[in-house]
Amino acid sequence: MGRDVHKLAQHLLHEDFDSLSPREQGVIERIAKGLHISRNVLKEHEKELTTGQKLADRVAYFGGSWPFIAMFMTVLVAWIIMNSLILSGWNLTFDPYPYILLNLFLSMLAAIQAPVIMMSQNRHSEKDRIDAAHDYEVNLKAELEIMSLHQKLDALREVQWSELVAVQEEQMKILRQLMEEIQTLKDGARDLS
Repeated sequence: MGRDVHKLAQHLLHEDFDSLSPREQGVIERIAKGLHISRNVLKEHEKELTTGQKLADRVAYFGGSWPFIAMFMTVLVAWIIMNSLILSGWNLTFDPYPYILLNLFLSMLAAIQAPVIMMSQNRHSEKDRIDAAHDYEVNLKAELEIMSLHQKLDALREVQWSELVAVQEEQMKILRQLMEEIQTLKDGARDLS
């Protein structure tokens, strides 16, 4: 297997296997083994996520959605109406204007939500890097396969070209013989006249 990989690297990339990057070596090894490179790397990445990471993704997804905004606006409006209009009539407000308790809750929510969203964004960046690396491998394999096909076509063309030249030489030989026979017939007809 080791020699095959080195020969394949030399044949396809015109470089020694040891001088290739680890990713290129992996592609060459997969080609040598006949394995497919295309796979769902994002699904593989999803399997490796911890429960906390999955929860962070769900929180970030919900926190950046219209239902969250609608629910959040409803809670804010209800808080303000309840403290300013309903409870103030009975003098039972627990958070009168300027809504200091509401500001505290909003600050705590922002303090918790921001790092969770950042964790999710970092994980999505990592997914993008994994996806880009996989795309590179697939593109490299496709390029190598195309190069291999070009080489095969060139070899076929060389064989056909040499066969064509041989047929043409045979035709030229037959044509010369015909010309000589025609000349001989012309000479014989001249001698008779």
